Amino acid sequence: MRVGDFDLIEPVPELRNPIAFAMLRPWIDVGRVGTLTLTKLERHLEAKELGRLAEPGNFFDFTRYRPRMRMVNGKRVFTTPNSIVHHAHDDSTDTDYLFLHIREPHSMGERYCDSISQLLTKFEVAEYCRIGGMYDSVPHTRPLLVTGSLTDEQADKTEGLVSRRRSTYQGPTSIVNLVSETMMEAEVSTTSLMAHLPQYVQLDEDHMGAARIMEILCAMYGLPRSLSDPTRGQQQYRDISKAVENNSEVSGLISQLEAYYDRVLAESGESEDSEESETPEESTSQFAPDVERFLSEMGQRLDGDEDEDGEDPADDEEG
Repeated sequence: MRVGDFDLIEPVPELRNPIAFAMLRPWIDVGRVGTLTLTKLERHLEAKELGRLAEPGNFFDFTRYRPRMRMVNGKRVFTTPNSIVHHAHDDSTDTDYLFLHIREPHSMGERYCDSISQLLTKFEVAEYCRIGGMYDSVPHTRPLLVTGSLTDEQADKTEGLVSRRRSTYQGPTSIVNLVSETMMEAEVSTTSLMAHLPQYVQLDEDHMGAARIMEILCAMYGLPRSLSDPTRGQQQYRDISKAVENNSEVSGLISQLEAYYDRVLAESGESEDSEESETPEESTSQFAPDVERFLSEMGQRLDGDEDEDGEDPADDEEG
């Protein structure tokens, strides 16, 4: 069956007002927070592929999202970057889910977004929830902030887990936001969760960020709390503390970010328009080249032991 530009696998399942989770890469998937979270949910719920773009080359530049050659059982397998949708049913809560691994298109963005919207409309989704991660001037030594937009009921369920700070961002964004606009026009509940990660150390896979998002999803949808186990992320952040303890410049920055977090972020229930919501100057300053190199090498070392837990089913993006 074809829905928009998506080819669906027959027989197409009958889903009852599913909840759709979407992640968008590379725009808001830093630390692979969205990828890690969706992959873990899919494994827990034993999700199955629902469909993928029939001709992804209509939307993606394959010199930027590279096809990949892999060896599987001694044979070469060629995979093409795509946008893949999975579905699952949670027997414990009698809830259907859709999982959308969305890539930012390089061409025909309106058609791409329309195809996603058609898919969501076809299955009469009850909610469209976007998840991801972004870099921010926050320390790794404090609980990671998660911001977003929730329904009143969800806000009650996640009291104390989601910051009340509201984004006042104005500037470049992704064409994929057209999907959210279309869903809101169709009066579909549209929500979002964004983990704020420390920008001074950029992990390829930030498991603490993923654990924070998962903690909130578990509270919102009645999923097992064991899915949000923070052990791996806590170890990553302990390793960061150990790695920077003898670097006075980085340690000084972290101390200032801690003071700012404690004075403003942890207590503030106001929007970012608050007069006290100024970011400390040091958080946006450039480090000396040797410090930048130190942070880069540290991130690579901490990523060195990662397995493929966060591997996207079409994880073929270059750079």
